[in-house]
Amino acid sequence: MNCGNSILWRYVVAETLLTEIIRPLRRGQLTIPAEFRRRLGITDDSLLQLTLRDDKIEITPVVTRPASGKSWAQELYAMFAPVRAEAEAMDEAEIDALIDEAVKEVRSQR
Repeated sequence: MNCGNSILWRYVVAETLLTEIIRPLRRGQLTIPAEFRRRLGITDDSLLQLTLRDDKIEITPVVTRPASGKSWAQELYAMFAPVRAEAEAMDEAEIDALIDEAVKEVRSQR
């Protein structure tokens, strides 16, 4: 490898690797440096997977919710907004009649 390529290789490695030396707190807690958190998208709500591989600890962010950040209940509530708006204009007897009609239709398809 000639000198020019060696310098280029070191530059690429330096740009992709980020290393910090930190000290654990009294009960083993670690503070992940801000730049690490920023690059990995780690927030206060993030879950992290810790893996012990040989003599190294690997920390990986875990995605546990939809990308939108909304809970499934919020998404379901929003999805039924048009139905709720339509139902506001109906009285209880009309709603019951529509439910009865839907149940009969489903039962007839069995």
